[in-house]
Amino acid sequence: MGRRADPRAPPNCQTDVMTSVIQTLSDALQERGYETLTPVQEAVSAASLVSSDLLVSAQTGSGKTVGFGLAIAPTILQEDGRLPTAGMPLALAIAPTRELAMQVKRELNWLYAKAGVVMASCVGGMDMRDERRALDRGAHIVVATPGRLRDHIMRGSLKMEALRAVILDEADEMLDLGFREDLEFILGEAPEDRRTLMFSATVPKAIATLAKTYQKDAVRVQTVAEQTQHSDIEYLAMNVALRDAENAIINVLRFYEAPNALVFCNTRAMVNRLTTRFSNRGFSVVALSGELTQNERTHALQAMRDGRARVCIATDVAARGIDLPNLELVIHAELPTSFETLLHRSGRTGRAGRKGVSALIVPAKTRRKAERLMKMAKINAKWVDAPSAEEVRRRDGERLLEDPVWEAPVSEDETAFVHQLTDRFTTDQIAAAYLRLFNARQSAPEELSAPGAAPEPRPSESFGPSVWFSVSGGRDSNAEPRRLLPMICKAGGITRDEIGAIRIRQTESFVEIKASAADQFAASAGTRLEGAELSRLDGTPDFGGAPARSGKKPERKSAKPHAPRAETDKMPNRPKPERNRPDGVVAEMKPRQKPRKDRAAATAKPAAAPHDKKPQSQNKKTAKPRHAPQKTEAAVAAPAKPKPKRPGASDPSKRFERPGSASGQRPGKPGKPGKRSVGRAGGKPRGFDGGPPRRK
Repeated sequence: MGRRADPRAPPNCQTDVMTSVIQTLSDALQERGYETLTPVQEAVSAASLVSSDLLVSAQTGSGKTVGFGLAIAPTILQEDGRLPTAGMPLALAIAPTRELAMQVKRELNWLYAKAGVVMASCVGGMDMRDERRALDRGAHIVVATPGRLRDHIMRGSLKMEALRAVILDEADEMLDLGFREDLEFILGEAPEDRRTLMFSATVPKAIATLAKTYQKDAVRVQTVAEQTQHSDIEYLAMNVALRDAENAIINVLRFYEAPNALVFCNTRAMVNRLTTRFSNRGFSVVALSGELTQNERTHALQAMRDGRARVCIATDVAARGIDLPNLELVIHAELPTSFETLLHRSGRTGRAGRKGVSALIVPAKTRRKAERLMKMAKINAKWVDAPSAEEVRRRDGERLLEDPVWEAPVSEDETAFVHQLTDRFTTDQIAAAYLRLFNARQSAPEELSAPGAAPEPRPSESFGPSVWFSVSGGRDSNAEPRRLLPMICKAGGITRDEIGAIRIRQTESFVEIKASAADQFAASAGTRLEGAELSRLDGTPDFGGAPARSGKKPERKSAKPHAPRAETDKMPNRPKPERNRPDGVVAEMKPRQKPRKDRAAATAKPAAAPHDKKPQSQNKKTAKPRHAPQKTEAAVAAPAKPKPKRPGASDPSKRFERPGSASGQRPGKPGKPGKRSVGRAGGKPRGFDGGPPRRK
């Protein structure tokens, strides 16, 4: 944006408006209060660059949006300074985010208002059917995000035959977000004779490669101001302790009391965390992250512009390119990942000639990273400590005395009540009451520890004189010290430093309070504590061997020592039960049992085998195992104990046996077990012996 005219100038004062700008645009600039152009605006609107492709790099907040609006004016405007009838788009502006795209649309809308411009937008999160209808009605300039624009081109709803200029705003950010393929597709579909203008705060190697591929003899425009630090931004690097990073942000917000402040985080989780905490502390805060819908993001930014919200906590991508009118403070809650991101963050303030502050919260362990980022960004920041609570209170007093309300005369409506106050109270009482009301509307500042200081150990000296209180309810009521502690502090109006030991017993609990705070605690808490009865004790309660307050484990009462067990007291070894076996039979381990077929074959009665070519003993299927044990005579002489029959089992002795086959052998051809032989018609199969014995 350009530099605004002095609002104190007379209404008929003629401003020094540039003569190189087309008249319709010059009139629009005058109505907006512009009297001069910024360096980047003057550079891109030069007459020698009317038909050239441009690669422009300039600082954020230097007016690039109005700059490329002036740059494409000779390309799309007619000789009379007006636009033709709206049809297919003449210019296309591409931005990385929805917010930035809508901001570009607003800027170009007022800049080309007197030229009769018709604007259209194609951004994600909006109704695609409405956008298609707007394109069908005709538009001169289309502002879009890469993804949605590619969808319209592929669906045929955006015609690019009449396109004369393509503008890439924040081109480096679009590449960082992964829009390279979309941009290459869009530029490949555009006409060959178009103008391509790339605007970016930085020009990394990827941008230079893209410009070399899709631009024709591009002119590199680099302003002098880019080589130096932004003069309208005050950079501060604040040393804080690691545990006080969030508290330091609260003190910075309270110290500056900016109309609009922007707090940058690296992750959505950090955005949600800070939003919740600052909201609980009384700040009017909104969040801006990628997980929000378009409607929620729009409402958040509108709340910042209307003054309903004062602090916006955002991620880098969500806040890219947004322009808030009264943004005077930018806080980096977490250090960015690159120096380009640092420049983009800081560039949200100090825009259009306004002053701003960019504060980096730097814990001790990240100081090296902060120094490296600032060196690469060519930023000379001032190293200071975060504002302390005392400095915040002093600054509040200065703002209170500088308030213009003291200079305003007393109105007639206020006179009666003013006299009533002065008659009833003294001036000291009135001033003290006003100061208390003023402080009540502010969030209390945080006490910060020295940067890099180690946490102070808790004093180990004795607790001193104390008074014991009993609370009804113990382990039976699930009472725990961690639950009782906040209840005691809240009910008695004391701090945890004034509370000593907390003893939990089965049916009641005991609390030790410092003697100096015992009376205050008893008066504030009364006789009940969150529904439990509270009573003051005259002395120290009898804990019955409870552990001392020192925290050492109590010594367990030793019982009477057991006498050494005598040899006769030992339990005698129980003899193993003897199985019923006849005398003289020697027990031995049973060998592994034979397979079922072998057992059946071994116990079967011998029979003649007229049909077998070989003796049954030579059959492989019924061969004896190699490790068959040899039974002793005693074992053979012992009568075998009959096993109980399974209910319903048949008697193997009543089964049929074919001649020449052993009992239990599968029916089949003689000499070849396993194959079933063909029997005679009308009779039983040859060699049928009733089948193998059933399992017992």
